[in-house]
Amino acid sequence: MMIRFHKMQGLGNDFVIIDRRHSPFDATLHTMSQICDRRLGVGCDQLVLLDAPDREGADVMVRFFNPDGSEAGACGNASRCVAALVGDAPVLQTRAGLLPSFVTAEGEIGVDMGCPVLDWQNVPLAREVDTLELPLPGGPAACSMGNPHATFFDGVERAGRDGAALERDPLFPERANIGCAEIIARDAITLRVWERGAGLTLACGSGACAAVVNGVRRGLLDRLCKVTMDGGSLRVHWREEDDHVLMIGPATHVFEGHFPI
Repeated sequence: MMIRFHKMQGLGNDFVIIDRRHSPFDATLHTMSQICDRRLGVGCDQLVLLDAPDREGADVMVRFFNPDGSEAGACGNASRCVAALVGDAPVLQTRAGLLPSFVTAEGEIGVDMGCPVLDWQNVPLAREVDTLELPLPGGPAACSMGNPHATFFDGVERAGRDGAALERDPLFPERANIGCAEIIARDAITLRVWERGAGLTLACGSGACAAVVNGVRRGLLDRLCKVTMDGGSLRVHWREEDDHVLMIGPATHVFEGHFPI
């Protein structure tokens, strides 16, 4: 059986997208791992499955899977890629809710990632602690942007050095994405993210959103901020009027093909 796929990337964060509305596909753990494998399959940071929506106001249902088979509630870079692929500024139905997309005058893709979740129960954390400063070395701040994030503000090197262990710290019952930021100015940071289930990536859209939210909460950043990662830059705006986080950046179609299942 041959499955049609699209390979897309946003700032080097790459995805295999399968539109099951047109190409039925039984996504078992084995087949997902096979597709994500960079030596034996197509290779990607995440596998993205599109289905017909079942919520009013949505244009397409989107599910995000890590190479280890775990499912993420949201993915910023993948959401922009899906919006570019589907076209006409679709509203995406995700586990994190409905995410409207838009196109800027410069042709970049934007996604409204919704409101950040700041209470410890829903990040989630294993016990009641202050999400503004977790009881971990380096004192990161935590929030959820559809998936749990912890952000450190003491430089980017910790992501590669400690990310694997921090992802699975007992404080994070569903594991966590570990963002490590260096503040350049009130409207600019550099960021490196260790993604749960995927490892160190060139970029992380939801991680960029979380970093700006946590930086604003700490009084370190303005609400409109440029986030530069190894793969490039995003613009993130945490709007004060409605608490929504907007994320804007490029989305590129790399190639399409068919994969044998």
